[in-house]
Amino acid sequence: MHYVRPLSLVAIALLLFVAAQGTGIELFFHLSYLLVSIVLVAYLWVWLNLRGLSVRREVFTRRAQVGDVMRERITLINHWFLPKLWIEVIDRSNLPDHSVGFVTYLPGYEQRRQVIRTPCTMRGKFRLGPVTLASSDLLGLFRLQRNIAGDDEILVYPRTSPLPSFALPGAELPGGQDLRRRTHHTTPNVAAIRDYQPGDSFNRIHWRSTARLGRLIVKEFELDPTAEVYVMIDMHEYVQLAWWPRDGRLTMRSQRTAESSEEYAVHAAASIARHALEQNRAVGLIAWGQRREVIPPEREARQLYKILEALAELRAYGSASLAEVLSAENARFGRNCTLVIITPSPDERWVTGVQHLLYRGVRVVAILIDAQSFGGERSNEPIRTRLAELCVPTYTWRRGQSLEAALAQPALASVQHTGIATNVALS
Repeated sequence: MHYVRPLSLVAIALLLFVAAQGTGIELFFHLSYLLVSIVLVAYLWVWLNLRGLSVRREVFTRRAQVGDVMRERITLINHWFLPKLWIEVIDRSNLPDHSVGFVTYLPGYEQRRQVIRTPCTMRGKFRLGPVTLASSDLLGLFRLQRNIAGDDEILVYPRTSPLPSFALPGAELPGGQDLRRRTHHTTPNVAAIRDYQPGDSFNRIHWRSTARLGRLIVKEFELDPTAEVYVMIDMHEYVQLAWWPRDGRLTMRSQRTAESSEEYAVHAAASIARHALEQNRAVGLIAWGQRREVIPPEREARQLYKILEALAELRAYGSASLAEVLSAENARFGRNCTLVIITPSPDERWVTGVQHLLYRGVRVVAILIDAQSFGGERSNEPIRTRLAELCVPTYTWRRGQSLEAALAQPALASVQHTGIATNVALS
């Protein structure tokens, strides 16, 4: 609230009152009383204008995805018989591109509704509210505000893209190993047969046993070990880069932007998880960001939402390098596992960890976020060369390129010639 104008009027009123005392002119008395009355009435006007009001917020969805439009309705209610001539609604939400501010007039016992549509441009958990009401008098002497308690939250999932050309390698089942992990999904591994129970699907009926025993017999399945996929994102703070059109490169803590290696990595992880789950693969997630995030592999439909929810709040505040994360999580990966690594790191030390995993039979796929396209000084080319020597399928994603195009085919592949692996570059 600014007091310059009312204080000026009060000062003028005091001067007029002093002048009236010295001269005895009644006009000065009347003018001083008038100015003081104007100040008091203006303040009372604004104060009453903000009383007897309430705000109701209705959010139509608490979950959204980048690219969706979030809809909500703000209702301003006047509980008094006095009309509210000028009320400004100011929203304090931290959702990017969210603008709820509007000015309205409210008769007595009336209400005004405003439907707000906000495009979701950034992933994360955001606060909706609280709301501040502001009003002013007709002369503009006072501007008072009143905070209305109450807020809400919305979770924005990262965007996912279809990957029709992206192929994940399968893993091999070690000889003689029986995982004995029952599953409700149909897999090539039949564990046992049993009598039919109401609710069993007809495609599980084993017709030969049914014909032989004279009653309905169904098959039970075990989890297919070739379907286990781990997606690992490098969330080390010091390898992430962001591109801001006006300033070039900037650090991640200064301002969030969609054109950053962090957002690209999260987008790739979400899309690959969705792609693998659509292929009936068991998918898990590993990311050491502001905290250690590990989601064990599953193939249930809810697994995608668990991964998307974790990725929505994931930030590149990790203090552990990718090499350290690979070393710490090494025991999770076996011959029945495919590991997808997403990183912008030009540090070659993590390739040594990949080499140890390959010796143990783990299938590895690397997706390199091109650091130089985000303003980085070091190139990922030495990493690509070393991964090519290890025959690891490697994809490179540059700033401004679509994910579908980047993952259409690996940058390097191995071709077998008379038992010898030869690396060739794909155009």
